[in-house]
Amino acid sequence: MSTNQKSLAVPMIIIGSMFAVLGFALGINAFFVPFVKEAFHLSTAMSYLIMTATFFSFVVFGIPSGMIIKKIGYRRGMVVAFLLMAAGCFLIAPAASIISFPLFLFALFVSGMGQALLTGAVNTYVTILGSVESAAKRISIMGICNKFSYAGASFILAWFLDLSDVRIKDTIAPFYLITGILIIIGILSYFAPLPEIKAEGEDQNDDNSPVSTYAGSKTSIFQFPHLLLGTVALFLDMGLETIALGTINDYATILNLPTPESYVWFTSLGMVMGYLLGVAFIPKILSQNTALVLCTILGVVTTISIALVPAGISIYLVAVLGLANSLLWPAIWPLAIADLGKYTQIGSSFLVMGMIGGAILPLIFGFIADTSSYPMAYFVCIPAYLFILHFGTSGSKIRTNYSAN
Repeated sequence: MSTNQKSLAVPMIIIGSMFAVLGFALGINAFFVPFVKEAFHLSTAMSYLIMTATFFSFVVFGIPSGMIIKKIGYRRGMVVAFLLMAAGCFLIAPAASIISFPLFLFALFVSGMGQALLTGAVNTYVTILGSVESAAKRISIMGICNKFSYAGASFILAWFLDLSDVRIKDTIAPFYLITGILIIIGILSYFAPLPEIKAEGEDQNDDNSPVSTYAGSKTSIFQFPHLLLGTVALFLDMGLETIALGTINDYATILNLPTPESYVWFTSLGMVMGYLLGVAFIPKILSQNTALVLCTILGVVTTISIALVPAGISIYLVAVLGLANSLLWPAIWPLAIADLGKYTQIGSSFLVMGMIGGAILPLIFGFIADTSSYPMAYFVCIPAYLFILHFGTSGSKIRTNYSAN
C-alpha cells in the first residue's frame, strides 16, 4: 500500500460508515412503503408519498446545505446532518402514537433534511479526497457500504415490525433507539480525524491551475452546462435507484411471495456487484464515462425484459436493475462537479436538489402501477436511462471544449 493510500484509509473508513448511515435512512423508506399502505389504508401511489416526503426536503434544503458546508466545513456539516436525522426519527414516535400520516410524512421530511446535508458533504468530500479520474472508484467503495445498509434496514426493521400484522404503534420503540444511535454517531463525528479539504480552486486563490482558470472565466453557476445536465442526470438516477430499491418489496407483497421484506436484498446485491466491478475496472480499464454508458444500456434492455417475462421472473429482473444503476451515481457526481473550482460547494447543492427525482419518478411509477400493472410501470425508467446515456456520451464533456488560451 502506498503512502497516499495509507493516508486515505482512515478518512475512507469514516466516510464509509457515514454512507452506511445514509443507506439505512433511505432503506427505511423501502420497508415503510408496504407498511404504511396497510397501516393507513393507502393506494400504491399514495404510499409512495413516503419517498416524496424524504426527497422533497432535498430540494428545500439543497442550497442551505451548501451554505452550511461553506460556513462550517465538511466535517461539522456532517455533525449537523446526523442531529437533523435524529430529530426526524424522533418525530416518528409521536406520529405513530396519534396515528397521523401527515406528521409521519413531516418526520421523514425532517430526516430528509439531514440526509440532504450529509449527502452533499460526504459525496463531495470523497470526490475531492483523491484524484478526479478515480473518484467513481472511491464512490463505488462507499456505495457498497451504502447498499448493504439500505437492504439491512428492511432486515432490522422486520425484527420489530411485521408486514403480515401491521400495527403502526410498533414503530415507536425502534425509532427511539435509532434516534439515540444517530445522536451518538453525530457526537463521534465531531471528534473524527477527518482533515478539512477543499476542491482545487475552491478558495479562488489557485489561479494558476487549469481548473480555476476555467471556473474563473464564469460569473454564475448557471454557466456550467455539464453541471446543469449532471443535475438532471442525477435527478433521473435517483428516481431509478429509488424505483429499483423501493418497489421490489411492495412488488413481492403484491405477488404474495414469502418474506416480501427480504427482496430488497436482491436489488442491493445487484448494486454491490456493480460497485465491485467499478472498484476493479475504474479507471485502469474503464473510464467513468464508459462505465456510465454501459450501465444505461443494461438498464434499457432489462426494463424492456421486465414487461416481457412472467411476473414471477420479472421481480428478479428488478434486481438486475440494481446492477444497471450501480455505477450511475459514482460516475455522474464527479463528472458533474468537475472543474467547478470556487463553485464546487454550490454545485454540490444543485446535485443534492436533483435528488428530488427519488420522489417524482416513484410517484409516476405508483400511478402507472395502480392504473396498469407493476411490470408496465417500470417503463418509466427507459427515458431516464436514455437521458443519462446522453450525459455520459456528450453532456459531461462540454467543459473539455474550453480553451485556456
